Amino acid sequence: MPQQNADIQVLGKDIILNLLPKRVQNSHKGTYGHVLNIAGSTQFSGAAYLSSISSLKVGAGYTMLASCSDVVNTIASMCPDITFLDLGQSNYGTIPKDALKYVSAMANYDVISIGCGLNLVGGVSDFILNFIKKNVESYTPIIIDADAINALSQANSFAFPLNSIITPHPLELSRLLGVDVKEIQHNRAKWAWEASKEFDCIVLLKGHETVIAVPNGKIFINHTGNSALSKAGSGDVLTGMIAGFCAQGLPVESAACCAVFIHGLTSEIASKAMSEYCVLASDLIKYIPYAFKALLNPN
Repeated sequence: MPQQNADIQVLGKDIILNLLPKRVQNSHKGTYGHVLNIAGSTQFSGAAYLSSISSLKVGAGYTMLASCSDVVNTIASMCPDITFLDLGQSNYGTIPKDALKYVSAMANYDVISIGCGLNLVGGVSDFILNFIKKNVESYTPIIIDADAINALSQANSFAFPLNSIITPHPLELSRLLGVDVKEIQHNRAKWAWEASKEFDCIVLLKGHETVIAVPNGKIFINHTGNSALSKAGSGDVLTGMIAGFCAQGLPVESAACCAVFIHGLTSEIASKAMSEYCVLASDLIKYIPYAFKALLNPN
């Protein structure tokens, strides 16, 4: 564990209840924020759906999915709750390299998430790197996940945006740091904090007892969750949940804490109904409301 100047806290219900954004009666969708989610490819359309709908499920007012044409058409036909920005499509079934001009034209969003299911072919890596570079001095919270992390790990040099969080699993963090994944797993809090200092951003290291590390030395350890989360798509749900809390005005650090705790609690509640074997990422979406009820109305 980190020793020098580290402030380590274990997340619990009391902490999360104090962080949760408040709901007010005199409100509208703009009150609870707009999410822009850059996600998806024809091979991984589910990631785009899961990361978009989960931000709404935790209370965001409005979510726009920016994706390739086939993904937009597929998800639009099944989900009336998400809005869309069609970025066109490459021959590889991904967003095209020049899609940045369409994203750049967008305004009026409170948080951006990028990476879920993008698939690094057909110029997507160039798009991601250009997007990050363009927004490196932006104060808009940016959640960098999955293929966006992988694209950065392949780059010769990069800098993370000012108000960003990365959400790697251990292998992704290994690629970013050039440290053996076994060493990272041996001391997860240490390496999450080392990464947060090196990249000057918040690092959320996924896995059993997820770690959230802040460059200033704050480290949060989460104990909720179980093996039900070891399914494709559960990380996409988490990314959307972080974005949803950010959209409602929480600082990235607080949004990450709320999302991780409730994400894990959701898996525990779903597992009681279905067993840890059977829970799918899409089931997490269905059980998020029960996690909120357990937090807000424990009796």
